[in-house]
Amino acid sequence: MAKPQKRYVCQACGSVATRWQGQCADCGEWNTLVEEAGATVTPFQAKHNLQGGGRTFQLVGLDAEIALPERMGSGIAELDRALGGGFVEGSATLIGGDPGIGKSTLLLQAAARMALAGASVAYVSGEEAADQVRLRARRLGLGNAPVQLAAATSTRDILTTLGQGTPPALLVIDSIQTMHSDLIEGAPGTVSQVRASAQELIRFAKERGTAVVLVGHVTKDGSIAGPRVLEHMVDTVLSFEGERSHQYRILRAIKNRFGGTDEIGVFAMETSGLSEVANPSALFLTHRDEGMTGATVFPALEGTRPVLVEVQALVVRLASGATPRRAVVGWDSGRLAMILAVLEARCGLSFSTCEVYLNIAGGYRVQDPAADLAVASALVSALAERAVPADAIVFGEIALSGEVRPVAHAALRLKEAAKLGFARALAPVATAGEGGMTIDSFKTLGSLTDHLLMR
Repeated sequence: MAKPQKRYVCQACGSVATRWQGQCADCGEWNTLVEEAGATVTPFQAKHNLQGGGRTFQLVGLDAEIALPERMGSGIAELDRALGGGFVEGSATLIGGDPGIGKSTLLLQAAARMALAGASVAYVSGEEAADQVRLRARRLGLGNAPVQLAAATSTRDILTTLGQGTPPALLVIDSIQTMHSDLIEGAPGTVSQVRASAQELIRFAKERGTAVVLVGHVTKDGSIAGPRVLEHMVDTVLSFEGERSHQYRILRAIKNRFGGTDEIGVFAMETSGLSEVANPSALFLTHRDEGMTGATVFPALEGTRPVLVEVQALVVRLASGATPRRAVVGWDSGRLAMILAVLEARCGLSFSTCEVYLNIAGGYRVQDPAADLAVASALVSALAERAVPADAIVFGEIALSGEVRPVAHAALRLKEAAKLGFARALAPVATAGEGGMTIDSFKTLGSLTDHLLMR
């Protein structure tokens, strides 16, 4: 139980005493000590005062000279792009994804290529036996790579083994949920075990200069399993996304202390492993004819990489009294409802008696607000059965007032579209042309609707 601390303050000179006395010991005045309520002191506070007894350290300014961190190329350009240029010495990277998405395959390919390039690489698997990893490497054509392989789950055994001699340049732990620390009670995979094991491995990375990669399981909602503090402890968090029924995978950087976030790397799952996709825009564009209605091309921006995707819309008129359905794949359903409301309130188009289906081709998921205008164009095209020009891209953000707002990095979007043969762009006002493209500018959504309906 905390006890209140008593103190007596002299009203003449302000000195403080721990007990009452008739005369102030500092100024000599009589009957000037008055009791005042002090701070509550707990037994812990009485015995532990962190304001002294510590080791002092040196403070430096922001203008101090510092060298840029050296990076190690993984041999996979798309992985290096997501990392910001490669692995950093002494860094900790966490990669998560659904089961079977290809996390272990990607890291085994990167470890083998780095080992073949002369780097010292250690691969520790807590989920598979060493022979299983060898069989996968042989299937990928990497059986001759000099990767140091082990199957272990004890964090103490791993650090003791790697602490002897020269530490490896890259250490892959597959996965962190299988690691066990004997300093903490509990089964592997619990919150305390994951946090303790990750902390020891990250400490080893910082002290020995080894780049550590931790593979993390995910929950059913897609977030990395275990304590949320795990994502704060590491330097880089990568998310491996994609549908198992689709061929393509996207490696997305969620957090990166040594580079930009929201960078992506695109891979294709093949029988020989994961292959890089140098031009992802060609993957998400289908063959488009001049008479195709309800389809527009949107230049999405992922980090510094523009990716052209196709937005497909289908509008089906229903009999009176039926409840219309709204189905969305690859986009936010709430934002679709907002676009439909703006089209009805500001442009006079009625979708209340129509079923609306919206799809982003290729299994891609768009989060860029600049897709508003492309979605609206696809909806108007599907409703009026008038095709958007096949050589045009559409981008712009739509306000609730119906105004078309400009978006960031318009030049990058136009440059990528011009590279793939597109000749014009339906874009907000004040968008400058790039690569010889023709710009059709629109200030409001109503003007774009009139433009599409009058074609």
